[in-house]
Amino acid sequence: MFDSPHFAPDNRGRDPIAVALPGTGSDADFARRAFGPACAARGIECIAVEPDPRAVVASYRAALDAAALRGPVLAAGISLGAAVALEWAGEHPGAAIGVVAALPAWTGPDTAACPATLSAAATAAQLRADGLDAVVERMRASSPGWLADALTRSWRSQWPRLPDALQEAADYKWPGTERLGTIEVPVAIVTAIDDPVHPLAVAEEWAQLIPRSELIRITLDELGADPAILGRSGIAVFYPCA
Repeated sequence: MFDSPHFAPDNRGRDPIAVALPGTGSDADFARRAFGPACAARGIECIAVEPDPRAVVASYRAALDAAALRGPVLAAGISLGAAVALEWAGEHPGAAIGVVAALPAWTGPDTAACPATLSAAATAAQLRADGLDAVVERMRASSPGWLADALTRSWRSQWPRLPDALQEAADYKWPGTERLGTIEVPVAIVTAIDDPVHPLAVAEEWAQLIPRSELIRITLDELGADPAILGRSGIAVFYPCA
């Protein structure tokens, strides 16, 4: 756990900017619902990034770079977005004031057994073989309603580039133990304890490895009922008094 969770503006007096990065196959709408309300309650500008399915990670990093030109960045991400936010903050400790890493999926570049990687790759292959409508129908039959609705919207918006976006996520190399141990900024890690795609054990490992970290546990039912729980629980670590 880090020493002081509350942040003032940086030494140039500029207000922080939150940059919210969606997870694999998701979109700005869900990232906005996850982090926007907590930011609004604290008077923090929140930029929810719409992923470019032709270059998802590059579009995330470009948004973070652009925000850093305007003020100190609170990088907030979900799943893949959490990994990108964390790595960017590690590379830009002078620009980042902290990270909210929600639902981390893996540790290290060897992702052969990563549930999120396997799911992304399998879905990309199904989309190429069967088309969007058939895969959406199967996804909706096997997913909670809140997730099915969110993915239906985002998948349709990213089609026909969606398979490329999912394959990019499947090929992504997650930060390893050495990288996690060098993160200088504070990190709030939010995990759903019953999420098999983003295992609790991974979040616990991140919390052990990142020097200034705090682990917050929620459930998938809580997330489904109100995605804003990610922002409320994560951003409250940095701004607890609003």
